[in-house]
Amino acid sequence: MPTFQFEAMDATGAEIRDVIEAPTEEEAQATIRQMGYFVTKITAKKSRKKAAAAAGGKKKRGFVFGGVKSRELTAFTRQLSILQDAGLPILRSLRILAGQSKPGRLKNSLEDTCDEIEAGSTLSEAMAKSPKCFNRLYVNMIKAGEAGGALELILQRLADFQERAESLKRKVKSAMIYPIVVVSVAVSILTFIMIKIVPEFEKIFAEFDLELPPMTLMLVALSNWCVTYWYLIPGIPISIWLTIKLIRKFKHGRIGWDQFVLKVPIFGPLIEKNILARTTRTLGTLVASGVPILEALNITRDTAGNATFERLYTKVTEAIREGEAIAKPMKEHSVPGFHPMAAFFWFCFIGGPIGLLIYMLKYKQRIVDDIVVNMVDVGEETGELDTMLYKVADTYDEEVAVLTEGLTKLMEPLLILFLGGAVGFIVIALFVPLVKLIEGLSK
Repeated sequence: MPTFQFEAMDATGAEIRDVIEAPTEEEAQATIRQMGYFVTKITAKKSRKKAAAAAGGKKKRGFVFGGVKSRELTAFTRQLSILQDAGLPILRSLRILAGQSKPGRLKNSLEDTCDEIEAGSTLSEAMAKSPKCFNRLYVNMIKAGEAGGALELILQRLADFQERAESLKRKVKSAMIYPIVVVSVAVSILTFIMIKIVPEFEKIFAEFDLELPPMTLMLVALSNWCVTYWYLIPGIPISIWLTIKLIRKFKHGRIGWDQFVLKVPIFGPLIEKNILARTTRTLGTLVASGVPILEALNITRDTAGNATFERLYTKVTEAIREGEAIAKPMKEHSVPGFHPMAAFFWFCFIGGPIGLLIYMLKYKQRIVDDIVVNMVDVGEETGELDTMLYKVADTYDEEVAVLTEGLTKLMEPLLILFLGGAVGFIVIALFVPLVKLIEGLSK
């Protein structure tokens, strides 16, 4: 017997989505009216064979690389929430947004999602088949919204969450652009001076057989090194980056590096607070949306992006399975502990034995402050866990913004001091022998 998928409204105006079996569409509508519903849309649900045939015969999508930009997905989520709030059917809303999207991963995923829904899948099931566009967090929140009949509210929360995350990411990126550009330009200019300008002065000094001062000898030696080994100037940082990437492919290498970056001077606190803000907001959004706490913790762990925090949320999940609350295991397992790979990175990048000594003093410091644990504890006691997690996230968002602004202001004088010192050293080293040469010629 054919199966029909329908959308209807009950006596209170609430939207109903369900399926019904009937010989014909007319009889299906009559049965739905007898149930006390007003039919707004009804379509014949395709069988698996027909769905497979339709999938096989659907239009081929253009080949694209990579995933979806977070900015595009955020804008799509906000637009979808507005269309759903206006009362449009979900399939029509997706068709509208797919039609106005630029060719790419998002457009292809939306068209595939529409095809899956027409074949009888729910929105969450259809989105789960496009993991490069809709991640696990996104799909589970949509699933919770469908189960609770509050898809519009869930979409609004999801859009708010993505907009806050995108705003925080933009602040951090904008703060990093200035020093990176200045350092890159400075290194390029200094390299040009060392390779092209200093050797010409060296020839002049050699022709007049001048006795060069120590500063000039140091500059000439540095210039000769740059001329001979110029390829190491870009090669060394690229090699370090590739080595770190390779080490992070292994479990212990990733844990060691992630512990190192959380405690590294200046940037460590910024990274730690940024991850805390993102993970607490993720967990709060999932809890508020009705996602089960264990699934919410697993999703939060997968989106943390740092092995130390992933270990923390894993331990909290295991403790909850054994009947404990969140606050106590969060406090107990927030100490990273000693790790040999982390000690290796401290030794290599932060001054050898001095870096190792600093690490020995830092490795027992907790990555979750008492304020986070206390607010989570209060949230569990009062049943307002999501609200407390939002407050924690807002607090750390503000701290990240303040730290980022402070670092930006600190970077400017430090970079000016570095450039002034480098240029001053070059000028003095070159002009001291020139002055002696001019004095000798005048005599």
